[in-house]
Amino acid sequence: MPEPLVELRGISKAFGNQRVLDNIDLCIYPDDALAILGPSGTGKSTVLRLIAGLLEPDSGEIYIAGERRQGLLQDGHHHVRMSMVFQQSALFDSLTVGENVGFYLYHHTRLPEARIREIVSEKLAMVGLSGMEDLYPAQLSGGMRKRVSLARAIADNPDDTEDDPRLLLYDEPTAGLDPIASTVVEQLIRDLKERTGHAYAIVTHQNSTIERTGDRLILLYQGRICWQGSRAEAKTTDNPYLRQFLTGDVTGPIRVLDQVGTATL
Repeated sequence: MPEPLVELRGISKAFGNQRVLDNIDLCIYPDDALAILGPSGTGKSTVLRLIAGLLEPDSGEIYIAGERRQGLLQDGHHHVRMSMVFQQSALFDSLTVGENVGFYLYHHTRLPEARIREIVSEKLAMVGLSGMEDLYPAQLSGGMRKRVSLARAIADNPDDTEDDPRLLLYDEPTAGLDPIASTVVEQLIRDLKERTGHAYAIVTHQNSTIERTGDRLILLYQGRICWQGSRAEAKTTDNPYLRQFLTGDVTGPIRVLDQVGTATL
């Protein structure tokens, strides 16, 4: 196996009295297409935020390309750039599409504005949104906003070889989208990987997203990884946790909660 791009060792994280992650180990490799699965509240998005350096673990170690990370993202230089696509797109409503996509370049590079505009146009074309630079997020559909957030995630300084994102982190990128819009986003995630070579980790509940974007899968439940393997292995495994999750069965080892939060099974 190649050296992991990201390695989590013995990671635990709690919010108040709720222990969200419990001593997990996880590797993401340079060519990975990893889908992180699990019921709501099992720490999937927390894993992404820990990897991105937006949260610190309570215990355990995080290694990026073999180098141990100390502190949060803003605490120091990190030699591997990552980009995150948030569940709600997280676009700036007061900025145009072009300004949103070019936000990182405007604030973290010395590229001239004309060059940034060229890069923005190139990235928008890659996600099928050519000519949308002057629109505002409120003028876009939900699926289009997701695609803008993808374009922003891959916007980089072509003059800096270290600026190219090596890992994309997708937090529920198809949440709230209709089946057709979901298919467009799922195919874009695949196409971007083929064109750029970026590894990615994607948090999702959606079967179509799992099928189209996940080559390797892990299932989180109650803060632990209770299954991991390839998508092909997922189709034949007898692991009761994964079988229940993929089929949506209400009976099984995954406890189903009713609306007032009381376990019904």
